[in-house]
Amino acid sequence: MNTQLLRHGGEFSMTATTSNVNNKALLHEQVSSLLVQPLEAASVVLSSGPRIFDSSEPLRIPRLKSGATVGFVGEGELIADSDVAFDEVKLMPSDRKSIKTITKYTNELARQSVIGLDAVLKARLVADVSNKLDTALLTGDGKDKSITGIINQADVQTGVLDVADADTLLDGIALAQAKEVTPNRWFISGADFIALRKLKDGNKRYLLEQDLTKDATYRLHGIPVTVTNKLPEGKAALVDMTQVAVVRDIAPSVTVLSERYAEFDQQAIRVVTRYDLGLLHPEGVVVLSKKTTR
Repeated sequence: MNTQLLRHGGEFSMTATTSNVNNKALLHEQVSSLLVQPLEAASVVLSSGPRIFDSSEPLRIPRLKSGATVGFVGEGELIADSDVAFDEVKLMPSDRKSIKTITKYTNELARQSVIGLDAVLKARLVADVSNKLDTALLTGDGKDKSITGIINQADVQTGVLDVADADTLLDGIALAQAKEVTPNRWFISGADFIALRKLKDGNKRYLLEQDLTKDATYRLHGIPVTVTNKLPEGKAALVDMTQVAVVRDIAPSVTVLSERYAEFDQQAIRVVTRYDLGLLHPEGVVVLSKKTTR
């Protein structure tokens, strides 16, 4: 006989089912409302507009490496053949590791909680998973079959970050424009953001302007700024988010463990999800780093 966790009002209660076919994994709709949808809103990377692909299998995304040769051809003249070259971005290998966590709670807490325990657990799970995921998506080193973050992707453009000189930020934009890239997002650490926030132009106007049409949205040289302490101080990324591909496992698992800790009169919720990240065109990312002094 399986035991499932059901919510009545603001509390959890236990109910028994007679079918052994039923398992303790939550339904897809429940998973979506509990983790996936709030996670997209909480994650600074996922909420910035990358291209998201749903797949639990290895994914190969073709991309155009070089275009066709085009020329002027007169009437009746031979049109020269030209070839285009393709390669591909390979994401979500079968051995890509998952993000996993187990949150335990006592049955007394479930019964006696003044506020809804489900809301508390949801907020905690979303915060924990989004923090871990954002760190990996931004600065992951790809070691031990984990995610390689945006700033560590191969062949990205690089430049200098000097928070006392706004021209270095314009230099980063120039690098993007030289590759005919239109960046649409700054990722900057909190410390660097405050330093940049203090910069003023010759008319004593702040360079970093707040977008009054959107709550707490700032723009730097017309490009929206996302502040995140997942980036270290002295490191910033200027990104065309349309060139960022995020692969999300189509079956994130949120499972109630009602028997694993029965001897302690406890239950637990286990979360397992898999993500991967790649760049469709690496020139769409410009990583700026503080210049080291000797």
